[in-house]
Amino acid sequence: MSLLFGLVAYLIGSVSFAVVVSKAFGLADPRTYGSKNPGATNVLRSGSKVAAALTLLGDALKGGVAVLLAQTFASRFGVGEGAIALAAIGAFLGHLYPLYHRFRGGKGVATALGILLAVDPWLGLGTLATWLIIAFFFRYSSLAALVSAVFAPFYHASFWDRGVMTLAIGAMSLLLVWRHRANIGKLLAGTEARLGGKARP
Repeated sequence: MSLLFGLVAYLIGSVSFAVVVSKAFGLADPRTYGSKNPGATNVLRSGSKVAAALTLLGDALKGGVAVLLAQTFASRFGVGEGAIALAAIGAFLGHLYPLYHRFRGGKGVATALGILLAVDPWLGLGTLATWLIIAFFFRYSSLAALVSAVFAPFYHASFWDRGVMTLAIGAMSLLLVWRHRANIGKLLAGTEARLGGKARP
């Protein structure tokens, strides 16, 4: 039964709002320009701030909704935190490898935030604060995402528990870092684009 929660969450996470919103706004498929990453940052390159904002909101909401549904119904089906943890991972994997979009998904930052906020609002806000601090001082969105991903499981283990949900958050963090491997290379080479700027040659 726990696997069913993970499967449903995966199907929810597989909705790529970057693709859906872009199509609704008559914009180009975000997988065909810029970084070719179907996420809010790339949609912003289309020139539509509204589309980018809706993409960010949708990607975060789907992660949160998947976890909230699991939290609501887990006990009714006789399953516990393991099912909720599977729902979190399922939603995240759905965003990274969406069934409906030929498994070409985004990097998972917004979806991870939605999941963390659903797990515990303070956990989500603490991780968001980490992103904002790193982004403010270093001006790299990717670096902020990487640092936040590293700290999220430690926050959960330190202030909540060290159970299966911490393991799930740790797994998501590793996947997020893996999806940012190209950005890591650019950061090391000094060619990563800063917030509000362009990539250096």
